[in-house]
Amino acid sequence: MFDNKSILITGGTGSFGKRFIQHLIDNYQPKRLIVFSRDELKQFEMQQTFNQDCMRYFIGDVRDKERLVTAMKKVDYVVHAAALKQVPAAEYNPNECIKTNINGAQNVIDACIVNGIEKVIALSTDKAANPVNLYGATKLASDKLFVAANNIAGADGPLFSVVRYGNVVGSRGSVVPFYRNLIQQGVTKLPVTHEGMTRFWITLDEGVDFVVKNFSRMQGGEIYVPKIPSIRILDLVEAMQGSREHEIVGIRPGEKLHEIMVPEEMAHHSVEFEDHYVITPAIKFTGLHVNYADNKLGEKGNVVTESFEYHSGTNPHFLSVKELIELDKRTL
Repeated sequence: MFDNKSILITGGTGSFGKRFIQHLIDNYQPKRLIVFSRDELKQFEMQQTFNQDCMRYFIGDVRDKERLVTAMKKVDYVVHAAALKQVPAAEYNPNECIKTNINGAQNVIDACIVNGIEKVIALSTDKAANPVNLYGATKLASDKLFVAANNIAGADGPLFSVVRYGNVVGSRGSVVPFYRNLIQQGVTKLPVTHEGMTRFWITLDEGVDFVVKNFSRMQGGEIYVPKIPSIRILDLVEAMQGSREHEIVGIRPGEKLHEIMVPEEMAHHSVEFEDHYVITPAIKFTGLHVNYADNKLGEKGNVVTESFEYHSGTNPHFLSVKELIELDKRTL
């Protein structure tokens, strides 16, 4: 579905953006692939690898709606990946996080509507479900904006959906490269914020595949949640350094012990498919009548039980230490 299409990705120089663009180049023949981001150095470095004829690079910030409107001219699909994502940084700099993650999200929506974009997917996070930190709260607000955007756009406007998933293995600023760097420095006790901590775990390739597939599935207003495994932090420590030796450093500002991707409070809005869940809109759309249990790929879903919750600590699928070792090898 991406052949001869123009696709723009905000925050395109990030870990997801690079892998997403590589996937499209390897599997499709897009007309244009537009990287929209604010860091000229990262764009320069990215151009050394991604210099195909279809590639375009736009310097810009999602806080600047006029620049977004210009960049999106004659674009078919948009992936919104730009965000301020560091939990402690957001706690100390809340206004900056709000400007990018909430105001920026609205700017992306407005620019998509102005330009008549066909389909839009915004990337979210497990921290947006029952948020306790500022980052999660801004992403929850962003999710709500993108879902409600289907009402603003109307029946003939762009379709907006959201993809929500957990920690991405090896992404920039995440725990795996952090631990790997400490091990290379000779550290023998890795820092752990809490021994009981669990997290949802997904690879970059899995995240990209999920987003790509949801462009075909989407009908507008869904929050897509993949079925993925969880990990225990001490299992990760053992997988990476060969022992469970660690040093407790305490939970960071805004950090959760466990993560949730489908809260129990949203169970009555949630549908289970074979490999994913869909959180359906809590609001009704004018002119858009959708059966979310039957998507555009012909997949059939079932409403979950009222007590259902998708929680990293009670997830039925945990990766073993052996599986984490193999996964670490593949993501080096």
